[in-house]
Amino acid sequence: MKKLIRSIFLTSILFLAGYFYACADDLNINYDSNTGVFSIPFGKSVNYTDILVTRVVDGDTLVLENGSRVRLIGIDTPEIHDSSKLKRDSQRSKEDISTIKKLGLRSFEFTKKLVEGKRVSLEFDVERYDKYDRMLAYVYLKDGTFVNAEIVKEGYASLMTFPPNVKYVDLFTKLYQEARQNKRGLWGDK
Repeated sequence: MKKLIRSIFLTSILFLAGYFYACADDLNINYDSNTGVFSIPFGKSVNYTDILVTRVVDGDTLVLENGSRVRLIGIDTPEIHDSSKLKRDSQRSKEDISTIKKLGLRSFEFTKKLVEGKRVSLEFDVERYDKYDRMLAYVYLKDGTFVNAEIVKEGYASLMTFPPNVKYVDLFTKLYQEARQNKRGLWGDK
């Protein structure tokens, strides 16, 4: 009986070790000399400093080559899909749904032209995911263009600030006010 238990135990250990090894891109054993703790990161690691945007869902949401959805922090573009948010935005703004969708399509086209099919880097703030399990990020093109800021600067987004993700709120506010005053993008239609 002891041999059977030992055999099951060893087989389980080998199975788990093989599983974790297969899941790991590279096995990096880290040692923190301050705490005396070893850590072994498991799972696939993703390089968010150089990743492809494969699709733009709408003016403020992207899909990356690894399948992750990214919600651009600090900005909000008009909706293009039927949703409860579209209805709320219509009631709040007193704009009809078709007008909001047309504006949303313009934001979508701007964002699509700006980032789809391009490699980007992501910068995270305090919270990494929203309640819809989308990654929350500031996105940069390889030439250094700050995507979130560019969309606001060109007049294709309003501001949406959710503390604690407020790192660039002052910059976005300034760009938003300038876009509205200069009637850029969507503000030229008002």
